[in-house]
Amino acid sequence: MRSLTKKEFLRAVESKAQRMFGRTPKRISKTQLYKAIAMVVRDLMMERWSYSREIMHSQPERELYYLSMEFLMGQALGNNIQMLDIADIVQDVCEEFGVSLDEIYDEEPDAGLGNGGLGRLAACFLDSLTTLGMPAHGYGIRYEYGLFKQKIVDGYQIELVDPWLEDGNIWEIAVPEDAKTVRFGGYVDQVQQDGQLIFEHKGYQQVKAVPYEMPVLGYKSPIANTLHLWGARATKHMDMNLFGQGKYIDALEEKELAEVISKVLYPEDNHLEGKALRLKQQYFFASASMQDIVSTFKARGNNILDLANKVVIQINDTHPALSIPELMRILVDEEGLGWDEAWQITTNTFAYTNHTIMEEALEKWPADLFRDLLPRLWDIVCEINERFTRELWDRYPGDWDRIARMAIVADNQVKMAHLCIVGSFSVNGVAQLHSDLLKEMVFKDFHEFYPDKFIGITNGITFRRFILHSNPKLTHLITGKIGDGWILEPMQLKEFAQYSKDEEIQAVLRDIRLQNKLRLASYIEKHNGIKVDPNSIFDVHVKRLHEYKRQLLNVLHIMALYNRLLDNPDLDVPPRTFIFGAKAAPGYRMAKLIIKLIHSVSETINHDPRIQDKLKVVFLENYRVSLAELIIPAADVSEQISTASKEASGTGNMKFMLNGALTIGTLDGANVEIHEEVGDDNIFIFGLTSDEVNHYYQNGNYHPEDILDQDPELSLVLEQLINGFLPVEHPDMFREIHDGLKFGNGGMADPYFVIEDFASYSDAHRRIDETYKQPKLWWEKAIINIAHAGRFSSDRTIAEYNEKIWHLPRFRTL
Repeated sequence: MRSLTKKEFLRAVESKAQRMFGRTPKRISKTQLYKAIAMVVRDLMMERWSYSREIMHSQPERELYYLSMEFLMGQALGNNIQMLDIADIVQDVCEEFGVSLDEIYDEEPDAGLGNGGLGRLAACFLDSLTTLGMPAHGYGIRYEYGLFKQKIVDGYQIELVDPWLEDGNIWEIAVPEDAKTVRFGGYVDQVQQDGQLIFEHKGYQQVKAVPYEMPVLGYKSPIANTLHLWGARATKHMDMNLFGQGKYIDALEEKELAEVISKVLYPEDNHLEGKALRLKQQYFFASASMQDIVSTFKARGNNILDLANKVVIQINDTHPALSIPELMRILVDEEGLGWDEAWQITTNTFAYTNHTIMEEALEKWPADLFRDLLPRLWDIVCEINERFTRELWDRYPGDWDRIARMAIVADNQVKMAHLCIVGSFSVNGVAQLHSDLLKEMVFKDFHEFYPDKFIGITNGITFRRFILHSNPKLTHLITGKIGDGWILEPMQLKEFAQYSKDEEIQAVLRDIRLQNKLRLASYIEKHNGIKVDPNSIFDVHVKRLHEYKRQLLNVLHIMALYNRLLDNPDLDVPPRTFIFGAKAAPGYRMAKLIIKLIHSVSETINHDPRIQDKLKVVFLENYRVSLAELIIPAADVSEQISTASKEASGTGNMKFMLNGALTIGTLDGANVEIHEEVGDDNIFIFGLTSDEVNHYYQNGNYHPEDILDQDPELSLVLEQLINGFLPVEHPDMFREIHDGLKFGNGGMADPYFVIEDFASYSDAHRRIDETYKQPKLWWEKAIINIAHAGRFSSDRTIAEYNEKIWHLPRFRTL
C-alpha cells in the first residue's frame, strides 16, 4: 500500500475540509481539522482493510474470534498514524494549519468501550494479533455512553455521563444489513416433528443487534483485522397509534427499553433491574456474535461440522460465557445436530481466560432471573449441568460435597466460571502466580478433574502505544543505540542493558524524563491548579480504585511522611509528588471514601508552608488511556502494591517498567515475573507473600491491633483519621476506614493487610529515597528495567496463545 507525501496529504486534508465542511484552510476549526485529518487517515486504512479482508476470507484458514465486554481502545488517530508510519508527515501538515499534532489528538474523545485492565488487554491483543499477521476478529458492544466521566467536587467523586459518541465516530462503519435478532423472555414449547423433539421459543421480545465495524491496523503488518461492536436497536421505531393519542412516552417505550441494552458499560447491579440489564447485555452480545460467526462460516461454503477445525473463540473473562450455550442452541435448534455432536464441536471451539481469583468477582446469576429472561438457554445450561454432574458422580461416587462445589447450577445460582471451564478446551490464567493459584486454590477441583486443560500465559502490553506513541524521544534513544528490531522482536531490548552504566545515556534518559515531567506538571497546573516540582520524585499510583489495590496504604504512608516533616522540616529526603488517578465504581462506597481521603490529605499537605514543598499530593480526575499516555512516561516510581494473591496480573506495572520507572510492589500478579527479570536490586519489593496472606485467611490469627500497639507512627496516622486533623465536614467522616482497619466493620479487621504491610512498605520507600540520592545508581536501574521489559510485550503473549491454544496461520504478505 502506497503512503502519501506531505504535499498529497495536505491536498487530501484540504479536499476533505471543503467537501465535508464547506471550509477553506483559513476558516476551518480545530475540531473540523481533526475530522478532516482522521478521514484522510481512514481512507489509507480502508485500502489495506479491504484487500486484507478479501485475501484472508478467501482462504480456508483458521480464524480467531476474541470476545470481550470491554475494548479500552483510547484515542484512535495517534495509534493509526503510528501504524501507518506517517507521524512526521501529519505533524508537518498540522503546522501548515498553525496547530500542533498534539492539539489535534486532544480533539478526539477516548472511546468509551471499557473500564480497566480487562479492556486495555483486549485492545493490546488486537494490536499484536494484527502486527503478527494473524487473522482475528474482536467482538464487543458499542456502548453509547462510556462507564462515566469522573468529576471531583469538594473531594468527592461525581459520575457524569460520558457521551463519547455524541459527535459521531469517524473510525466505524455501520453494517445494518448484517443485523441479527436476539430474543428475550417468553417460554419454550417441545413438539414432535418427524420423530424428533423440536424446541420452539414463543412469546418472546425481540431486539435487533446492528454491527459496527472498525478496522484494526498492525505495525508494519500487511493485514488489517476487524473489531465488531453491536448496537441495540428496537425492531420497531415507535407506536404511531399511541403517539397520535398524545401518549408520547408510551409510544417510545418499547424502543427505549430495547436500546438501553447498549447504552452504558456495566450498569449498576445492586438492584434487580440492574442485574436483569447486565444479563441482557451479556446475552445480546453473545447471541449476536455467535449468530454472526456461524453465518459467516457457512457463507464461505464451510460445513458446520468443521467449525472447531477452522474457528477458535476466546472468551475474555466470564462476561461472554453465554456464548457457549448459545452456540449449542444454534447447533441443536437451527442446524439440527444431535446433542453429543454439538457438544463435541462447542467444547473444541471455545477457550477461556480467567482474570480473577476473588470469589465475589466470579459471576453468578440468580437462577430465577436466568430462567425468566433466557428460557431456552436455561434448558441448555441445565442439560450441560446434568451431564457434567453425572460425569462427576462416575468419577467421585458419593462425594456430594465435591459435586455441589463443581456444579454449574447450584444454590439457585448459575455459576459462569464453571460453565466456561466445562465448555472450553483450554483455561488460562494471566500470570505465573495467578495460574498457580487457579490450579491450587480457586479451581482446584476442576484442575484435578481436567489436569491438562489449565495453562498459564502472562499478560503483555503493546509497545506501539505505550512507548512509540507516548514516549517518542525514549523510542528514538533506544533505536539509536540498538536499532529498531526491538519494536517487532521485543526481547532485543536486552541489548540496551549494556548502556546501564553509560553516564552519557543516563544523562539523555534523565533529560527525556524531565521533559515528560514538565509536560505533566503543566497539565497538573492547568487542571488542578497545583504547581509541582518537576525535579521531585514523581510517585505514581494510577489504576481502578479498589481496596485490594491499596490506594489506602499509599495515602496512610503519605500522612506518615507528612508527620515526619512536621517533626523535622529539615529532614533530608528528596521532594516527592504523589500522583493518583482512579475511578471508583458508582456503588462502591468505601472506594469513594478513599478518594475523599486522598483529597483531604492533599488539601492539608499542599497548603502547609512548614514542609517547604517537600510533599505534594495530586489526584488527576477522569483517568483514561490518553491521560495514561501523558502520566506513564513522566513517572519515576510505579506503585504496584496490591495485597499479594489478589491481582491476577496487572499491566500498568509493565507500562511503567517499559518507560523506565522503578517499581515498588508486592510479590503479586506479574510483579513476580518483573522481579525475576530485573533481580532484587532493581525493584523495591515489600510485604506479605501470597502464601502468608492465605495462611492468615485460613487460620484467622491476624490481629492488627497488636501491630498498632507496637507502631506509634502508624497509630498516630490512624487516630488522625478521626481526631479532626484532616479538613472534613464532620469528624466521623473517615471513621469507617479507621474502624475497618482496626476492628473490622462487621467482618475481618483489615482484610487487605494494610496494617501488616505498612512497616515494610515504609522501609521500601526509605530505600527509594536513598537510591534517588545516587543519580548514577537510579538511572542504571531505570535502564535495566527498560532493557528487561521485552518479556512483557503483548506480541510475546499473543505468540504464546497461538502456540498453546489457537494455532492460527500468519500472513506476512498479501
